[in-house]
Parts: sequence; C-alpha cells; structure tokens
Amino acid sequence: MSSAIPIVICDDSRLARRQMTQALQGWNVEVTHAEHGLEALQAIRQGRADLLFLDLNMPIMDGYEVLERIRRDDLQAMVIVVSGDIQPEAHDRVMALGALAFIKKPTSPQEVSDVLRRFGLLSELQQPQALAADRPEDLPEYYQEIANVAMGRAGDLLARLLNVFVTLPIPEVRFVTWEELNGQLHEAAEQQIHTVCQGFVGLGIAGEALLLFRDSNFEALARLLRADPAEDSSLQAELLMEMANTLIAAFLGSLEQQLDMSFGRASPILLSDFDGLAGGDNQWQRALSITIRYEIKQYDIQCELMLVFTEDSTCQLEQMAAYF
Repeated sequence: MSSAIPIVICDDSRLARRQMTQALQGWNVEVTHAEHGLEALQAIRQGRADLLFLDLNMPIMDGYEVLERIRRDDLQAMVIVVSGDIQPEAHDRVMALGALAFIKKPTSPQEVSDVLRRFGLLSELQQPQALAADRPEDLPEYYQEIANVAMGRAGDLLARLLNVFVTLPIPEVRFVTWEELNGQLHEAAEQQIHTVCQGFVGLGIAGEALLLFRDSNFEALARLLRADPAEDSSLQAELLMEMANTLIAAFLGSLEQQLDMSFGRASPILLSDFDGLAGGDNQWQRALSITIRYEIKQYDIQCELMLVFTEDSTCQLEQMAAYF
C-alpha cells in the first residue's frame, strides 16, 4: 500500500476538527490538527500538509492570513477552505488567494469526496485506513461550532442586504449569571446603545435574542443606505429593526436547521428605557449566552448580536447538540 497522504485540518474548534477527521475516515491519510494559522504553517513547513483544510475565523492567525503567507513564501500545499462564513466576498477572496475550493460548514463525507474528485485527488486516498478518534468534547464546544455556522449564515444575509463585506469574529459562548447579564444591559443603556429584543421558544428551548447597536453608528448606517436621518425622525428605528430582523431571523433559522426544530418567535421590540431584568437572581442562576460582534470596517459600523437561553433550556440543548 502506498504511504499515507499528509493532511492538516486547521480550525480553532475541536468539534470542527473531529467532524472533518470523520469525513476522511477510512482513507489513506495521516491527519495533523492545528488550532490556528501559525500551527498550520509550521506543519506545512515540516512536510505534514500536502493538503490543508482551512477555517477562516481563528485566533492568532486567521485563514486569510494563512493563504497570504502560503502565497508569499511559495509554500507547497493545496488548500480547501471549510468555513461558516459564506459571504460571496469571502468566497471570492479566498479563491483569489489561491484556495482550490470552498466548502461551507457543517460539511459531510460526500461533499469532501465531491471536491477531491473534482480536482483528481480522490484516487490518491486509498482505503481502508481508520483514523484515531479525537478525545471527547466538552459541551460548550458543541455550542461554539453551532454558533459558528449560524453566525456565518446571518453574516451572509447582512452582507447581501447591505452589499458590503461583514467581518466575522469568533463567537463568544459562555454561561452568564443574572447579575452579569443585567449589568451588561444596564451598561449598554448608559452608553446610548440601542437594544432590540425578540423572544423565541420551541421544544423545551426558550430565550431572548438581542441586537445592540450604538447610537453613533446610525449616521454611518444611514450613509451606507444612502438615507438621510434628518428627513424622518423614525428612520433610526426602522434601520435598526431591519438589521435586527435580518440577523436574528438568519441566526435562529440556522439553529432551527442544525437542531432539526422550529422556534415560535415573539414580535421584536425596541428597549428604549431599560430598567432591569425581571425576576432577579432568585429566578435563575445562569443562562447560556452566545455573543457575536459583527463589523463593517469600511463604514466603521459595529453591532452585537446576543442570544440568551434560559437555564431550563440547557438540558434540551445538550441532548440536541450531542447529535450535531
């Protein structure tokens, strides 16, 4: 049997690396995992990456920087991007930087096979040869990868709506206490940050989606949309609601698809005078929070999307995430 093909899977999410490894299971490959771009570049220079599966949004060095460095240093590695950022500009940018192909998350063995076959690479990966399993995942990483995919789809819709490139960060997934969340929303109100809130519920899961938008960003958003806030005093609220509807609907829609469920959604409301969360710390001690900070750099626009799941939702989410 021919020697195994060296492959690097570069992604900051252990879950994503494991899923990609499983997509290659049974093929004649030797897999190296990298948590960020610098580790991937080191593996390439060490001859451990004839083929690189590359995420885009990572700490330390992101996927774009990796592609730029590969081109600059003339490193010998074929690159297939695997990302939740499905904006057309992201696709065009990585292809211009030399990527062979772009696969959206979450991927499947068939999608990987199709791409490899397209470039005549599939025949090089002889079967069978099982790969070692990665260690079990901590629960928050399931949430992290689900959030990555939903973030990318929401960002793509926002980019299409505004005809811009939206910079996507790494989602922040953590448990928050009542005091932390209440304090964060109070601080936002004091800093003239407008908040749109929309409740959602379904199959034992409930929570609130919040979009936070700073007052100083309205002028830039109006300029982007070629609107004049002075013409209509209600324009700010309309712009904010349109952005909130786009991001919240896209994010929840992606969660529905990934978890194979549907949410009932309340009408979004603008929290004009926040006076504290209801219930106090006697009602719940911690909630799951997913926070994403979207940015449109060329217009200096930032907004923050936060999803907060009730404490009672955690068990149901855990069961669903286990199948992801």
